[in-house]
Amino acid sequence: MPLMRRRRPLLCAAAVGGGAYLAGKSRGSTQQRETANDDTITQLQQLGQLRDQGVLTDEEFAAQKARLLGP
Repeated sequence: MPLMRRRRPLLCAAAVGGGAYLAGKSRGSTQQRETANDDTITQLQQLGQLRDQGVLTDEEFAAQKARLLGP
């Protein structure tokens, strides 16, 4: 019976640790996506400025925009 008393706290600690690991992992991927979105917005703004200045044609702008935003 003493072994059963030991296993429960270890099981609880493992469950709490596993939950914390998953929460941290999820938060990290969310932050990574937000950073990527900010970079994409900045790049789209720069492309828009180049198009407005006449450096890019509308077709070139559309192609670069599609490349940034993906399928």
